[in-house]
Amino acid sequence: MNRTSRKVHDPAVKASLYRPLSGSDVARIAQAAFEILERSGVLTYSSEAFEAFRAAGAIVEEESRIVRLPRALVEDAIASNPSSITLFSRDGKCDAVLEEDRVHYGTGGTAISVLDPDTGEPRPSTIEDIILNARLVDVLENIHIFTINVFPHEIKNQDDIDINRFFHSLDNTTKHVMGGIYSFDGCKKVVRMAEQIAGSPQLLREHPFVSFITLIISPFKIDELYGDITCYLARENLPVVVPTEPICGTTSPVTLAANVLTHVAETLAGITLVQCVKRGAPGICGSVGSIPDLRTMNHLGGPIERAMINAAVSQMAQHFQIPLYSTGGTSDAKAVNIQAAYESAMSSLLVAMSGANYIHDIAGLMEFDLTVSYEKLVMDHEILGMCQRVLRGIEVNDDTLATELIIEKGPGKDFLTADHTLKYMREEFFMPQLANRAKRDESGSALSALEKARRFVADVRSSEWKSCLDEELRRNVLHRFPEIKTLDGGPS
Repeated sequence: MNRTSRKVHDPAVKASLYRPLSGSDVARIAQAAFEILERSGVLTYSSEAFEAFRAAGAIVEEESRIVRLPRALVEDAIASNPSSITLFSRDGKCDAVLEEDRVHYGTGGTAISVLDPDTGEPRPSTIEDIILNARLVDVLENIHIFTINVFPHEIKNQDDIDINRFFHSLDNTTKHVMGGIYSFDGCKKVVRMAEQIAGSPQLLREHPFVSFITLIISPFKIDELYGDITCYLARENLPVVVPTEPICGTTSPVTLAANVLTHVAETLAGITLVQCVKRGAPGICGSVGSIPDLRTMNHLGGPIERAMINAAVSQMAQHFQIPLYSTGGTSDAKAVNIQAAYESAMSSLLVAMSGANYIHDIAGLMEFDLTVSYEKLVMDHEILGMCQRVLRGIEVNDDTLATELIIEKGPGKDFLTADHTLKYMREEFFMPQLANRAKRDESGSALSALEKARRFVADVRSSEWKSCLDEELRRNVLHRFPEIKTLDGGPS
């Protein structure tokens, strides 16, 4: 379902530079995943999902709610799921084609706290934080998708959470908006609102600028809410991610290999459900798990093993030719400090080098995936620029080798004024915006990268606000959905 009737502007770079699994490892994990789904199965508490599996030929047990998926059924689902899915932007400037080893980056996490940009202290997140995060993503070119990354605590009615999160995202960025879902009614409201913004249901399906995240609950459970929503989105023919979050030693066996296997089997169960409901519907695999702190068994966001797991799952998704939603760039630091920098940089680079199609959580997330920092969001954007440069690699041809130029200049001559230097000097190197490369005694050298990030956030906050929706359309959406809360004295 690669809907590309309009010209697609995709910033992706292809990458298969880090392969933690050998070819025989990939085949062995694939075989084991089929075996688990066929012999052990999936607990399925959603009646709609249960019946969809049954109708497709799965082996179902009414009393236990266990569904066993024959290998042929899973293989047929893999074959019918699109191998290429485009997550469109609204303005056509930043479309994400999820296929093969094309890499894209975005936010995510649905954090419950932010580090306040004025005080630097943690506080509960609000609608205002959804707005500021979306505005930042809209202007940061290395962040391609806005996965709604904070929770609006002032919204008390569960059925109103989704419409508020998606509206304020679409109101403040033209990039693709992806989000988790809190209620079935809320999901249906978002679909109706997106159809209104698109101009019609058909136009939304042709160029979907929203997508949705459900969940396979580790180990091997499809609950009623997520199962029902997955079935609904499959019927609606809208992109749905079916991720899984197994943690080594708690909801999966402790080894990395077993965690990768659990990831693969569980998310294949989700893909099979999508295809049982509607053949050809756009299902996206998902990889979010990690390891625990062995002292407390609490979930961790920053370990290097998390990046290794997600890189391995990326290999498996490419083996099955199914688009992947992956995870990287997170940190367990409580402040934007050295730990936040090295954990985020290492995992971002490893998962990007694996060719993961869409790496969410990769900008701004910290503290066990519970908190968003605006300064870290900007810092991570710079890390992603470096990742993109690595993925581009070193281009070798007659012109870039410059053999004749080297011979022409001869020993002892420099290349400062050569036309070749002028031609390539701006595109060959990544030019950081935050890093301090000045000498100690140069003017302006006192500003640190963190201080520059704070200034960037402050500049976006103080810039004139303008909706990313047409004015009349915005009024009509707010009239149709009065449960959308606008800011008193702010954007409304």
